[in-house]
Amino acid sequence: MHELLTPLQMKKADRLTIEGGFPGIELMHNAGKAVFEVMRQILHPYSRVLVFCGPGNNGGDGFVVAQLADNEGFNVSVGLVCDPETLEGDAELAYDEMDLDLTSMDNMRAALEELGEDDVIVDALFGAGLSRPLDDEVLDLVQQINESPAQCVAVDLPSGVSGKSGEVLGEAVHADMTITFFRAKPGHYLYPGRAHCGEIVIEQIGLDDEVLEKVGPTAFYNCDKIWGDIPDQPAVAGHKYNRGHTVVVSGPKFSTGASRLAALGAQRAGSGLVTVVAREQAALVHAAHLTSVMIRPAERIADFERILEDERLNSVVIGPAAGIGRETQERVAECLSSERAVVLDADALMSFEEKPEHLFEYIAESESAGRVVLTPHEGEFRRLFPDLYDPTSTYCKVERTQKAAKRAGAVVVLKGADTVIADPAGNVSINASGTPWLATAGSGDVLAGVIAGYLAQGLGGYEAAAKGVWVHGRAAEIAGAGLIAEDLISHIPDVITELVQFLGDF
Repeated sequence: MHELLTPLQMKKADRLTIEGGFPGIELMHNAGKAVFEVMRQILHPYSRVLVFCGPGNNGGDGFVVAQLADNEGFNVSVGLVCDPETLEGDAELAYDEMDLDLTSMDNMRAALEELGEDDVIVDALFGAGLSRPLDDEVLDLVQQINESPAQCVAVDLPSGVSGKSGEVLGEAVHADMTITFFRAKPGHYLYPGRAHCGEIVIEQIGLDDEVLEKVGPTAFYNCDKIWGDIPDQPAVAGHKYNRGHTVVVSGPKFSTGASRLAALGAQRAGSGLVTVVAREQAALVHAAHLTSVMIRPAERIADFERILEDERLNSVVIGPAAGIGRETQERVAECLSSERAVVLDADALMSFEEKPEHLFEYIAESESAGRVVLTPHEGEFRRLFPDLYDPTSTYCKVERTQKAAKRAGAVVVLKGADTVIADPAGNVSINASGTPWLATAGSGDVLAGVIAGYLAQGLGGYEAAAKGVWVHGRAAEIAGAGLIAEDLISHIPDVITELVQFLGDF
């Protein structure tokens, strides 16, 4: 279930299912039942349940939840933020079926003040259908819900969060658990919406997977469904040359740490050989630190060109502390003309800040089509794609990354708490592994190396980037609080062990 559907796509999936003979009210019954069954894990016999319903189908789901809770003997109150006479379609049917009287919103608000930690609030106000900021009356209600000590369960999506972009439309419910149906939405995993969802549960309510082909998902959750058919276990009769050779371009002698982190990241990701290329003074510094990673001096651009002529080299990382300027531009151009897979990070990107179109031209002329990966954070993205970063733009992070990848002709990894990976063909995934502790110096250098390590082993650019991002984030989760970049490197083997065991790559 790694496909992600926008609210419009989910609406189409519902419509196709209903047109296929599955009554909409049955979908609503199934949705409400699914929510209530998941709620059981947090309900106590004495729990009070407040169900807040809105004017659409999300409110209809809430009516079903309320009735089921009442049937089980819970103390249930139902509030509706609109006139029941305005209800239409399946929401109206669900309301008519409910054997409960509505509680006035004034009394619902008063009840909110009395709730304790064992009570439950059900947010069935708007779900993913909301496309504009909440009005003042509902805004006040949401703020009061958020102040309550009771546990909050959101139906489909916390009200106030855009299902398409994760944007908070003025204010949004902070749920402890969000129960959605059939497939999750981008807004479940894109910040700031992701911070409002709590635990995300996906329930199947009767829609057939065949409708996905007609709906045409445009985004995916980053997981092994994207890259899981790539073995992590080396071949029994293999050798280091089967596993690829990664080159990492070093910065000057006082800026060598970043390239070492990238080199070790590539090595831990499985690259059979890794070589750091550096000016002679920097090479001496590397020699004092590196053992299994090889070092080759390249004082001039001509020396660098000769090194890249070796056909046994598979991927190149350039950018970590490489220095911003003409020399890095020249080395980037040489990397892209070398028929090697290339990861462009940090200084390799910022060296083209004034003329990003020159970088895109080099990529377009590259022989490594589909195997060039750009890894900007938001600040670097803003400089390379200023029009796509415009805060007045309607582009969400998924759309921005897709447009950037198409413009650059390369895979783009837009880093952040909700890293998005896109390729020029429009494939895009949202990553959810990782922790806030990744906000530390050098973590991006390790990521660049991990991606290059997967490229060296033959993965396509999109697959290498998606897998690299996930592995990097999972290593951070294992490392835990207080991690530094070096910890990521030491925990990558733990992640690969998990993958080998989970995917059965023996």
